[in-house]
Amino acid sequence: MQTIFAKPSEPPAKSGGGHGSENSPPVAPAETGQGNRALVDALTNSRIYRDYERAFSDMTGLPVALQPVETWQLPHHGKRNENAFCALISKKSRACAACLQVQEHLCQKAANGPETVVCPAGLSDSAVPVRMSDQLVGYLQIGQVFRKKPTPAQFEKVVKLAETWGVEVDRETLRKVYFSSKVITQKEHDSIIKLLTIFAQHLAMLSNQVFIQQENAEPPVITKARSYIHEHQTEELSLGQVAKAVNMSSYYFCKMFKKVTGINFTDYVARVRIEKSKNLLLNPNLRVSEIAFEVGFQSLTHFNRVFKKILGQSPTDYRAQLLGH
Repeated sequence: MQTIFAKPSEPPAKSGGGHGSENSPPVAPAETGQGNRALVDALTNSRIYRDYERAFSDMTGLPVALQPVETWQLPHHGKRNENAFCALISKKSRACAACLQVQEHLCQKAANGPETVVCPAGLSDSAVPVRMSDQLVGYLQIGQVFRKKPTPAQFEKVVKLAETWGVEVDRETLRKVYFSSKVITQKEHDSIIKLLTIFAQHLAMLSNQVFIQQENAEPPVITKARSYIHEHQTEELSLGQVAKAVNMSSYYFCKMFKKVTGINFTDYVARVRIEKSKNLLLNPNLRVSEIAFEVGFQSLTHFNRVFKKILGQSPTDYRAQLLGH
């Protein structure tokens, strides 16, 4: 399936979460989006996925990524074989936002099977769903390729598009990176999608094993507590409130939580909120203050202080680095 995706006028206001924190809760994907991200993190760190990713990229010259259902980031950014044209234009926030909108549209269409969309610059992106039983876990994504050789007329449209997005680069450099994009035939594209579909089936089987291992990795009461925290992270959360939700006294819950997770309750909640904010900061339409309250901080000052403590830089500097400002 293919969709020609028109030039986006405005990027979406926001999208759901992103990658889970280091201590993401081992809960079933059917329960929370965080469970999806925890599974995807575990799958991408598995030996079978790393070996497949390396072999696939070596064979096709294309980047491949496993993305959770709810995310707000460019799947191939910074990866080996990333398209040089895409890497160049994504440094500008408006271009980045347009690319993110294409990705969101692609994933919406690919929920039930492989799909391909064509971005405003004429490059194709494809996604294949990965499922655990009947639950959608994430997507295997490839992209940033031409399925027919680009024309000079097509490039002229891209030049105007780049100007609209505020991409400041000389015409010759833009031409060089644009025409250096990989071109594959329709037959090659179909074969690549078939390979991804087969691998998605293997990942589905592996996800069941990962889920079982995660469930048995910690006491159920802590699993339930993690899930509760992620579901209510935007609210004012107290240790007593979470302890009550899992039917434990505050004293014993505090001790057990620190022993199992390795960090205290307050630090854990802060890290969960900061992880979500990292993904929201990719959306140039959201102000830092909006993001602070969106993820559960009661003041911008507190958010800035905690963010810098955990990541070593301010939210504004982090966003500028990500968007290439």
